Amino acid sequence: MSRGPALTHERPQRVNAGVRRTLAVRRPGLVPYADALRLQDELVAKRRAGEIPDTLVVLEHPDVITLGSSADPADVLASAEELGRLGVELFRAGRGGGVTYHGPGQLVAYPILDLKPDRKDLHAYLRDLETVLLDVASAFGVRAHRRAGLTGVWTEAGKLAAIGVRVSSQWIASHGVALNVSCDLRRFDAIVPCGLADESVTSLEREVGSPVSMVEVTNVFLRSFADAFGRAITVA
Repeated sequence: MSRGPALTHERPQRVNAGVRRTLAVRRPGLVPYADALRLQDELVAKRRAGEIPDTLVVLEHPDVITLGSSADPADVLASAEELGRLGVELFRAGRGGGVTYHGPGQLVAYPILDLKPDRKDLHAYLRDLETVLLDVASAFGVRAHRRAGLTGVWTEAGKLAAIGVRVSSQWIASHGVALNVSCDLRRFDAIVPCGLADESVTSLEREVGSPVSMVEVTNVFLRSFADAFGRAITVA
């Protein structure tokens, strides 16, 4: 569910393990998908030029269905008219992966990271993102797991989080993860999530069985991300 430089299977040795690089965090709230794409493009260019540190954008989107580079348009089950009635936008996304849904109540995180010099391993990057999501689920008492050969995080009830990333030839990462916190899971009926037919979806709220605070989930996510990637958080 990713694209960019060629995949490698050997995890490179970390360097400067005792030094935590800065991670500038932005939390802009509810952002239309088109605006988030433009923001990512700007941040990637600035990161490539060394004008900003590694940056993590954490937000929510209004209802939108996005198609990644390997998406089959047939996996959008609702017609354009139906999506219009529901107020759901449709976008081609510059990330890997298939079709996914974003909406209010879903934590979306876009890490704009320079993976050089010690994280030039796309498989390892995806696994690290999964580790962050597994840690968040565990913090709320939810038992989650990976699935062999796939990218994302599941519980016994269904898919809890999706991952779709883009990594440039200069090893600047963008796009990222979507964790279902308290979103309307009925919206997923309009798609075949990530091309997996008969795939069930779930959320932290459904798994916990009571309301879950997006603010609290975001705070846990930020701590887990900083730990997994060895970053020191600052507010952008």
